[in-house]
Amino acid sequence: MIPAKLAALAGKWSYPTDDAAWVVCAAGFALVVAALASRDLLENVWRASRPRFLATAGIAAGFLTLGYAAHFLRGGPRIVDATTYWLQAKALAHGHLAWTPPFPSASFRGRFLLFHEGKLAGIFPPGWPLVLAFGFALGSPMIVGVALSAGLVIATYALAFELAPTAPPDARERTARLAALLSAACAALRYHTADPMSHAASALAITVALVLAFRATRGEASTKTFVALGASIGFILCTRPFSAIPIFLIAAFLVRKASRRDRIVGLAAILPGLLFLLLAQHAATGSFFLSTQRAYYATSDGPPDCFRYGFGQGIGCLHEHGDFVRARLQNGFGLVAALGTTLRRLHMHLSDALNAWPLAFFAAPFCFRDARRDARLRVAWTLVLLQILAYFPFYFDGDYPGGGARFFADVLPVEHALVAIAATNAFPKLAAHLKSTVIVGLLAIAFGVHGAFDHLALADRDGGRPMFEPERLQDAHVENGLLFVDTDHGFDLAYDPSVTDPKHGLVVARLRNDAHDRLLFEHLGKPSWAYRFAQQKDKEPTLLPFTPQPADVAGHEDWRFESEVDWPPLAQSGAWAEPIFATGLRQNCPSNGQALAVRAAPSGTVTLAVPVPRKGTWSIHPWMLVRPGDSTVTLSLGNLGWMSPPPASNQATCVELSAQTIELDEGEVPLVIAISSGEAAIDRVELMPSR
Repeated sequence: MIPAKLAALAGKWSYPTDDAAWVVCAAGFALVVAALASRDLLENVWRASRPRFLATAGIAAGFLTLGYAAHFLRGGPRIVDATTYWLQAKALAHGHLAWTPPFPSASFRGRFLLFHEGKLAGIFPPGWPLVLAFGFALGSPMIVGVALSAGLVIATYALAFELAPTAPPDARERTARLAALLSAACAALRYHTADPMSHAASALAITVALVLAFRATRGEASTKTFVALGASIGFILCTRPFSAIPIFLIAAFLVRKASRRDRIVGLAAILPGLLFLLLAQHAATGSFFLSTQRAYYATSDGPPDCFRYGFGQGIGCLHEHGDFVRARLQNGFGLVAALGTTLRRLHMHLSDALNAWPLAFFAAPFCFRDARRDARLRVAWTLVLLQILAYFPFYFDGDYPGGGARFFADVLPVEHALVAIAATNAFPKLAAHLKSTVIVGLLAIAFGVHGAFDHLALADRDGGRPMFEPERLQDAHVENGLLFVDTDHGFDLAYDPSVTDPKHGLVVARLRNDAHDRLLFEHLGKPSWAYRFAQQKDKEPTLLPFTPQPADVAGHEDWRFESEVDWPPLAQSGAWAEPIFATGLRQNCPSNGQALAVRAAPSGTVTLAVPVPRKGTWSIHPWMLVRPGDSTVTLSLGNLGWMSPPPASNQATCVELSAQTIELDEGEVPLVIAISSGEAAIDRVELMPSR
């Protein structure tokens, strides 16, 4: 019997359990069996003219991407990174790198969104959102993924052609065509072109830059070549900055003998991408040189400076990556931990390029043999190695089913070109076209009996569907008003920052289940709906008319603002906040079953936003979840102040701090929570008009 750990390393192998996997696997068997019988089912592909081949292969890859989006993604973006890119692209389609949300801001703030000086922005670099924005401008974002699929096929063809300049023309052409088909048959690339992640765009730019850099070594490149080379690297820089380092180093090495003028032109062409990145960072953070991701984690996670590139103690954010950090980084992020993270990425990456790790192991010795003989191939493999090293100092592995080792996905086209060359040179007595057909068939079989299971796991996760489906609105004839959604993913997909008037479209907000909903409802007016996503795979989401609970209950006005929905907070310094569940206590303790934990390392403050419905004199009632062992905290709002009480028993209880009165203007007022060490929990803040 296979040991459990070894079986886990090998992954799942079985006959196909999905219709799409059956079709792909059957097609692969047909190709292999026919080729072994000396009948080539891809004969017309090898004989077609180059333009016809590239058009056919590109279109096929585009249709496979569409099929992947429909079958595995179930029609829309799935992971929160992809939905954030989606939102950033929508904003850029209207010219916004950052935008001002309506009041109250907590109805719009959330995961992977940075709130700074009254403006919201997505946390990812702007290069890929800019490209995706063209799809929104054309009314079909999926066009961009289809175009990327075709572009990757063509670029991979060009790279393989460029890497084999001394091969006979016929062999060179067949090698390049095989590389293009490997790209089209790669399930990982089908995912990255179907879900709006940045890796496919980065991979295309890296491949184009490498092709241009090799052409520049021939001494016949024009100035336009260096402009395009620099622009490609600039795009990578403003898309995935760390992925720009390897290709920049390789390109600099290849063009080192070019004229000084051409090298300066190439460097100058990088500057627009760098400038765009700096402008986006300034719009989001107020600083040209502060990364939006660093700024976001500084205000949403902990311990302080947990999200950084490098080694040491305190690396690893406990809210976003808590399970990973507690399991892997108990002693900090050092060389041993970095090696473990890299090995896990490589383990996942073995199945990325060829759909199953045994094919990668089979191809490896032939790739190594060719690289020993050819300097160009060594340069290409060096790029792959540098890509691995570029992410060596980053603590989180970033892998997930379907997406694979996504930090290495940027060099998949390079690997496809190198494998195609190795396959052409291997077993020289076998007919080249039949050999290539068998390889394509094996990739299809590998997907059916192994790779498909990861993609099915991706399809079934998080309820098995996108967390917002616009078709639901169309079916209900909902076109304007106020729409509340109850997930981060759903908000990203539904929210359009350009729509601020519910009379002229849908203003989308987060369903907070407290007075934030009522306050927004009263500011923007009727009608309103609630879109509730069902986390269970077999349950449908619901879209129903929704009226928030009135603030005036039982003859008195009471505005209850839950502290946990104010995450990410306005600011953090030395301390950090995290929403927690606290079930099993007495009824409504804490309210909504959640609270906001505040932790210090060793001391610091967290600042929340308390909405004030209108100008007037208000009585402020903070509530805390007091637990044995909690630290003492002080709360301050304007000139008011409170101190948390000591635990009254050995059980957690909810405690209302003494009410205090203050004159406030309409808007948001900061509530500063100071803690010297340890942890405490804030339940809610209630506002009542002073009588």
